[in-house]
Amino acid sequence: MRIDPYSLELFISVVEEGSIARAASRAHIAPSALSRRIADLESAIGAALLIRSPAGVQMTEAGQHAYAGARSIHSQLEGMAREIQSLSGQVAGVVRLHANASAIVGFLPERLTRFKARYPLVDIALTEQISDEVIRACLDDRADVGISARSNAPAGLDTWHFAADPLMVVLPPDHALAQADALSFADVVRFPLVALQAGGSLDQTLKEHADAARAPLNVSVTVNSFDAQCRMVEAGLGIGIVPTSAASAFAGSRNFVRVPLHETWAGARSLCVHAPRTSSRLKAVQALIDVLIEQEG
Repeated sequence: MRIDPYSLELFISVVEEGSIARAASRAHIAPSALSRRIADLESAIGAALLIRSPAGVQMTEAGQHAYAGARSIHSQLEGMAREIQSLSGQVAGVVRLHANASAIVGFLPERLTRFKARYPLVDIALTEQISDEVIRACLDDRADVGISARSNAPAGLDTWHFAADPLMVVLPPDHALAQADALSFADVVRFPLVALQAGGSLDQTLKEHADAARAPLNVSVTVNSFDAQCRMVEAGLGIGIVPTSAASAFAGSRNFVRVPLHETWAGARSLCVHAPRTSSRLKAVQALIDVLIEQEG
């Protein structure tokens, strides 16, 4: 039986994407070539791994076992390559960075540009996740570095300050609250809200404070990105509570009014860098941490 690592990597992509076409696009390979690779892998293993249909693919029972094994093998190979690169004396290799949307939208482009200028041999594998998933990825060794809105990271992780990112209110210019210099949470919850994805740190924070104030949130629509949230606000479907980073990135036009949310917990919101606690780190991982947490100019 001969199984090559590239076929395992393609199989992982197919499972994660749920589609041969999407996996082929992700891997920059023709769908027909990817399909042949999967067929060869099934032939080598001696079992069907996927059930194909017009709606996508699903794993067979054998495929579920193969996926778990493929993930483990792929992780071991990546780890071996990264350790060898670190021993070479050069800062090189791949660093797995998981970050929440606030970090990606508001801060990472400039900091990663600075990092790449210093360490051109390091590639960053960036994955967007909600804050709780960022923490879990670091604990499960799926991420070398994480950035989240959680400052109370569990034991097993080292944590550093990354950036202050207080909350703001975005409103259409003709909204009843648009002329205010600052708004309280009680002011905001009297009006329909455009809410962000359930389960994220911002969603949890707003629900906790709404429960504490016994002021139910009047959610008109829920979306999955800051961009979509600001577009819905622009269309008049409600007002939004967003981090300053998102307000700057997506609500910078004259179609919005940005007003500070005058609450202690809103002004204190910040982002943190996390990494698994260990006696030593790969040079590339430590270099990324150092650049992410260094103070600006």
